[in-house]
Amino acid sequence: MSSHDDRELGLVSGGQDASTRPPVTATVINYGETHLDERVYARPEDLQGFTLRPAVTWISVDGVCDGDLIQAIGGALGIHPLTQEDIMNTRQRPKLEDYGDYLYVAVRMLSPDGDSEFRSEQVSLVLGADYVVSFQEQPGGTFERIQEHLRAGVGRLRIEGAGYLFYTLLDATVDDYFIVIEMFGERIEAIEDAVVAEPGPEILQSIYALKRSLIALRRSAWPLRDVVAGLERGDSPLIPGSTLVYLRDVYDHTIQVAETAETYREMMSGVLDIYLSSQSNRTNEIMKVLTIIATIFIPLTFITGFYGMNFVRASDLAHPGGYPSVFALMIAATGIMLLYFRKKDWI
Repeated sequence: MSSHDDRELGLVSGGQDASTRPPVTATVINYGETHLDERVYARPEDLQGFTLRPAVTWISVDGVCDGDLIQAIGGALGIHPLTQEDIMNTRQRPKLEDYGDYLYVAVRMLSPDGDSEFRSEQVSLVLGADYVVSFQEQPGGTFERIQEHLRAGVGRLRIEGAGYLFYTLLDATVDDYFIVIEMFGERIEAIEDAVVAEPGPEILQSIYALKRSLIALRRSAWPLRDVVAGLERGDSPLIPGSTLVYLRDVYDHTIQVAETAETYREMMSGVLDIYLSSQSNRTNEIMKVLTIIATIFIPLTFITGFYGMNFVRASDLAHPGGYPSVFALMIAATGIMLLYFRKKDWI
């Protein structure tokens, strides 16, 4: 899908031009309940002697444009070349793949990016026996906050294993969907008010833009539900039973996001129907006024046409009260018609 197509869907890709991309870095955090060691690697050759240490290792990679760095990490951890290819292909549909000694998950991370749009980037997670590797297109964001929690030693992260860290990253990604959902809710309310108050052509463009964005959100949310459902079944020994309880909570959140996206999409269809009905009613009101005006002028046109005929022997044309009488007749005809229209509730 091209970037132009993404923009048409109300989705802004997280990718950047090669000249503006930040350097690709791999932050390696090895931690346990009582210790934490953090190192940053920016060159593939720095990872040649990399080995996993005891406890839990989290490798957080910011950027996926450096194939050599990803291959170096894959070679050190035994990640299959097909998985490495999926990591660098940032147009993946959310999916889950079990390679036996590790799990690979590709999901979309969302964040608001203006009215009726959101920024989307692919996040790849690799879960091994005692390590987690995360790949983001852009640095910072949600995962950076998790790193800060690790450094601070707060919560359960420091005392749980790699499976819990994997859950935490996935849960944080899903939680970001609710921020986008809230943005859509506020935007829908504003459009509903505008449709009722002043349904202009620009409102129609906003409705279609929001519908396209909701379709893009739905395409990210529904496959994510299937991914979390596959993890929640507990088929892989890499995810301990104690973590499955938390994954069930994530699954509930994905269901909520998917159903809310579907509900909002149906609401926008209803708003579009209201807009079209408003425009139709407005057109009908205009046509009614024009029809009433035309109907009033029909007898007036008849009277002026009848008395405007050039008959020499028409005696009433020369009568002194002829003009006032005809004018009074026209006013009376107009009044009678207006009273009739009012009685019928046409005006």
